[in-house]
This record gives sequence, C-alpha cells and structure tokens, in this order.
Amino acid sequence: MNPSQPALPPPSTLTDPSVTPSTITDALDLLFEPSPTLHALAVPIIKDASAPFDTYADLIAAVEARLKALAAAGQTEQLDSILGSHPRLGEKKVDSALSRKEQAAMGQGGQDGQPQDNSIDFAALNAMYEQKFPGLRFVTFVNARPRDVIAVELRERVQRGDIVAERIAAIEAMCAIANDRARKLASSS
Repeated sequence: MNPSQPALPPPSTLTDPSVTPSTITDALDLLFEPSPTLHALAVPIIKDASAPFDTYADLIAAVEARLKALAAAGQTEQLDSILGSHPRLGEKKVDSALSRKEQAAMGQGGQDGQPQDNSIDFAALNAMYEQKFPGLRFVTFVNARPRDVIAVELRERVQRGDIVAERIAAIEAMCAIANDRARKLASSS
C-alpha cells in the first residue's frame, strides 16, 4: 500500500451503524469531489441502505440513480451544486489531488500519435460552456484523452444546447470518474 495514496475503506463497512458520517464523507470526497450538498444527499442513501454495498460500483450506482431522480424531478439547484463541485477543466489551481492527477493525464499525446495541441484555451471554452448553461460546470471523464478531443466534446455539448441532456451527461461523467477512482484506489491498496 502506498502511504501517500488515499485509501477507501471496504464499501460494505460504510453501512455499519457504528461508522461515522465523516468516514462516509471522506470516501465520497475521494470518489467524487468534496461537496456538502452531495454529502447531504448521499450519506442517507448509504446509511439507510437495506444491505451493505458489495462494491463501490454498487454504491456509485445508488448515488447516480438519486442524482438522475433529482434531474427528472427538476431539482436543479441541488444537482447543479453537486455538479459544480468538479474543478473547471484546465484550471491551474485544483484542490483535489485526484483531479490534479487526472487533468495532468489529459492529452498525454494527440490523436493518431500526432503532437498534443497545447494551445487550446480551456478558460475560454469553460466560459462559453458556463454562459450557455448557467449554473453548470463542464464535467467529462478525461481518461487520458487528448485535449483536442475533449475540446471537441465540450463544443458539441454547447452546440447541442440541451440543458436537461447536459445535466444527465455531467452525472454520467461524474459517476464514470468515481468508478475509475474506486478501481484505481482499490488496486493501489
């Protein structure tokens, strides 16, 4: 186990009545991003689960279902607060160590082995996105994809202009990131 690497407790322990809420919120912060709104939504999901979660994928799926239910019910203020906890793409100051690492992996090379396009102005793209979708922040699963591919995705989502679809895409991306983090954290312990 890498002592500098954060660790997740076994998912089944999070439903134990003796587990502290801070243990749950610490796990949520590793999987997602620190968000008091997400804590308020997800801690009861975890504490009130009828059975322990066998995997983090199961826990993340339960959170995803609740987030999508918020979207379907039009409870966008709470949802947008959670989605907004993710750092802006390409931002220089990122609090979460996992987000810093994920963003640093963005574009370790261009498409088809071509040189990476480092001239992409993500600050301008983020501003364009946030003007189109007030209250939202662009969330995507970077997954070491090239910067130019991510820029195309952002532009396509802005051109689509569908805020309902955008919230669903952001929820799915946020949960894909959480699942990837859970796999990586489990493999490093």
